[in-house]
Amino acid sequence: MCLFWNKFICSRQLFTGYKAQGVSKKRKMKLMLGPPLFHLLLSCATQTLGVRIDAVPAVNDEGVITTELEKTVSLVCHHEGGHETEEELMWLRNDAAVSLKEGNTMGSSQVCVTPIYEDHGATFTCHLKKNATISASVTLDVTFPPQLSGSEEVTLEEEDALVLSCDIWANPQVSPVSWKLNGSTVDLVEGGFIMTNDGSTSQLTTSSVDRSLHQGTYQCSVNSTKYGQYNKVFYVTVTDKTIKFPLMPIIAGLVVVFLTALLAIASRWKKIRQCCK
Repeated sequence: MCLFWNKFICSRQLFTGYKAQGVSKKRKMKLMLGPPLFHLLLSCATQTLGVRIDAVPAVNDEGVITTELEKTVSLVCHHEGGHETEEELMWLRNDAAVSLKEGNTMGSSQVCVTPIYEDHGATFTCHLKKNATISASVTLDVTFPPQLSGSEEVTLEEEDALVLSCDIWANPQVSPVSWKLNGSTVDLVEGGFIMTNDGSTSQLTTSSVDRSLHQGTYQCSVNSTKYGQYNKVFYVTVTDKTIKFPLMPIIAGLVVVFLTALLAIASRWKKIRQCCK
């Protein structure tokens, strides 16, 4: 429309050059073209209305900012409207309003974000307070490694269930998890293991441990294309199975026996006193 307007201006200038045509014809032509000119100008002005978000780090062509945990992201929203008065701006994080300090809403507004895990995939939107349809948005792509390190000691008895868990949640996602026992890949069939992976946690489990099969050093390993390799070690010790007495029933039985004996003594107290004389 705006290109058409430029062409129209040129043609109108050409039109005014023909002085031989009558004044009444010019006035008639101006009256016919008046309303379209107004709407055309309004259309061109409307196209310039809007808001723009500048960011550090920069926004890619898909409206995404790639950053890392705890690295500050600066977002600055500008009102682009050509109005003489500044428009008030608002920020949303997903659907929740962002609290802004006084003076940080008129004409331009800045928000600084220090990303945490929950900010991965969050969308920040800036819009005019009086018209939420005039807006701009960016989405955070927060990268982070898996929380996988250190070692853990696990002690359990024969025939107990064994559950080993590794936290593999990361962005970008890590490669398939590798489990090893004493330096060799875990034999799922021989050890009766079940290995599960839901994208956040990888588990190696067996319902009944046998010292000859399951005692040893376990290691889970993953590889991140961005952060490298991560490992966690488990030292599993299997002890003899102990006989576990039902402590509470035993205590209850002893209490019953004691009360019964006490009642028996009380009922025969007179005879007992006579025998003791």
